[in-house]
Amino acid sequence: MTSPSSLPGGVCALVLAGGAARRLGGGDKPLRLLGGRPLLAHVLARLGAGEDGAIALSANGDAARFARFGLPVLEDGAFAGQGPLAGVLAGLDWAAGRGAGALLTVPGDTPFIPRDLAARLAPAPSCAASGGRVHHLVALWPVAARAALRSRLSADGPRNVAAFAAVLGLRFVAFAAEGQACDPFLNVNTPEDLARAQAVLDQAGEPVHA
Repeated sequence: MTSPSSLPGGVCALVLAGGAARRLGGGDKPLRLLGGRPLLAHVLARLGAGEDGAIALSANGDAARFARFGLPVLEDGAFAGQGPLAGVLAGLDWAAGRGAGALLTVPGDTPFIPRDLAARLAPAPSCAASGGRVHHLVALWPVAARAALRSRLSADGPRNVAAFAAVLGLRFVAFAAEGQACDPFLNVNTPEDLARAQAVLDQAGEPVHA
């Protein structure tokens, strides 16, 4: 079994766990089961461990539904309804309070992220790319970017992640997808995606991309 890695020092992680599973029948997508465990549990296992309390969840609504994971649950606050950047800002503010220099964000439906993701994305700002796609929410954000992000969310203008990433000058870090059992950033959106992820687990015994 592959040993879990740890988050590098000075890095906190935020799992974006608020996605709705509309194409999977409703409910919180990160709580849908894969191999008998919630998708979120797979993501957390891949993140490994950091300093005590260095991982949080981003989700609105009743935090009790995530109580089993024992992690802080951050709401979007004043910018709720403005898209995933509101969650990123809440995470940056939380990381700043912990004295971190960077925040790793990952969606809660990506069960096969590399275990050394934060180290491979360093230094911030950067985001992952694979299979000809850029994954703007699989990213390492400098905590110092929170002022710029707060200003952007407070003003008129685009709220999409790619536009803000361009403003920051995020580097794209390539991860191999070809020749692998699946793309390391496969996100589970549909029953077909879930079945494919289950097939990967059945064949490999545990997620690939160690």
